[in-house]
Amino acid sequence: MKTYVIGDVHGRLRQLKALIASLDYDPNHDRLIFLGDLIDRGEDSPGVVAYVLELRIESPHLVCLRGNHEQMLLDLIEHGDLLWLVPENGGAVTVAQYGCKYTEETSTLSIQIPGSHLEFFYEMLPYFEDELAYYVHAGLTPGKHPSECDEETLRWKRDPIFFKNYTGKLCFFGHTPTKYLPQAGLDREHGIYISGTAIGIDTGCGPEDPLSCVRVNDLTVYQSFPDGRIERYQAKLKQS
Repeated sequence: MKTYVIGDVHGRLRQLKALIASLDYDPNHDRLIFLGDLIDRGEDSPGVVAYVLELRIESPHLVCLRGNHEQMLLDLIEHGDLLWLVPENGGAVTVAQYGCKYTEETSTLSIQIPGSHLEFFYEMLPYFEDELAYYVHAGLTPGKHPSECDEETLRWKRDPIFFKNYTGKLCFFGHTPTKYLPQAGLDREHGIYISGTAIGIDTGCGPEDPLSCVRVNDLTVYQSFPDGRIERYQAKLKQS
């Protein structure tokens, strides 16, 4: 079994489809892991969710974590929390893409989002672990197993101690674009981040930023750029 882990998609359906097509991926035998934040900011968040649901039908080993953006959507529906609709978070764009008109009626909003999508958001995991690595959306508390970390840490926290000093079991994370992580962990523009055994693969969602995937077994990096380019390179853990 090969394991592929994909960083924050953020509604970029075209880049995601191109990325998946570039992988040496057998849906019947290999594992595909999404680190969360499928939605918001990109051109087609509903299309991304629908596509991942299609992939799940043919991919029995597909895993998807719940990112902070899916959590903000659910917090709006459940509690009327408006954080998701703050412009920089991108929720208002996603609302419009779903054909919703937000009118302070969160129950109406929840009805207008397809039930299969909402069910999927609720099913998303807080973390995943296999024999190779831990997989989290935002990070871990160093020294703790993911099961010992609260969901605020797993889904939201940007912890410099984790970014710089983590040395436990290999851990893949997203949430913080790699260009904002310590420069010592970067070896190229638009690259993934490696420090100790922490590997950050959210390479941003700007007009020049790639969507990135890592084949966990050998740290091969696949990147799909907005201009249609597909790039591939070999990453390595740095010797301490």
